[in-house]
Amino acid sequence: MRLLLVEDEPELGRRLSERLRKADFAVDLATTYAEAESWPDLDKMGAIILDLGLPDGSGVDLLHEWRASRVDCPILILTARDSWQDKVEGLNAGADDFVVKPVRFEELLARLNAQFRRHLGKRANVLEVGDLQLDPVSHEVRLAGETISLSRQEFRLLHLFMRRAGQVLPQPDILEHLYELDEERELNTVEVLIGRLRRKIGKEKIVTLRGLGYRFDK
Repeated sequence: MRLLLVEDEPELGRRLSERLRKADFAVDLATTYAEAESWPDLDKMGAIILDLGLPDGSGVDLLHEWRASRVDCPILILTARDSWQDKVEGLNAGADDFVVKPVRFEELLARLNAQFRRHLGKRANVLEVGDLQLDPVSHEVRLAGETISLSRQEFRLLHLFMRRAGQVLPQPDILEHLYELDEERELNTVEVLIGRLRRKIGKEKIVTLRGLGYRFDK
C-alpha cells in the first residue's frame, strides 16, 4: 500500500519514511505545500500523513482543498501543534485522526491500521477473503489455517487484492499502488509477482481479464 507523507523536517521525514517502509508500505515524501498540492496520483494513495506547519502554506488549507477535490483516502494529521483549537480545526477540515508529535511509531502505525479498518467498514484487524486471512499488523498470512510465507512485494500485492476483492485492477493501477513515484516500474513486474502469488495461494483466486487487468475473487 502506498502512503504520502507530507513533512517539511528532513530528518523526521527520512526516519519516518524508513520505518513505514519496514512496515511494508511504499512511501512518497512531499516537503512543501506546493509539492503536496500538485502530487500527480493522490487517488492511488492508501492514506496520507500530513504535517500542519508547512513552510509555504497551511496544512489545514491543503486538507480543505483535498477534500473539496474528493480525495477520500484516510488522512492523518501528524503535528507538533497540540491545542484543542488546532485539533478541532483539523478534524473539521476533514482529517480522520490527529496525532501530536512526538509519538511512538507503534502508536502511529496502530492509528493508521485503525483508519484502514474504518475506511473498509470493518472492526476486525484481520482481512478475510474465502480461506485466506491477512493481518496487516503482524504481517501474517494464513491459507486454510496454515501460515504461508510471502515476500514484501507479494504481501503488498495480496493486501491490495484483498482490500479490493471483486474489483478489476488494471496493471498500471497495481503498479501505482505498489511502488513509490520515483521507483522504476515495468508492467511485467506485475505478471511476475502475480505468478509467484498464485503458486502460493492458488491460481484460481486471481482471475486474468484480458485487456482489463486482474480480479481477486471473493
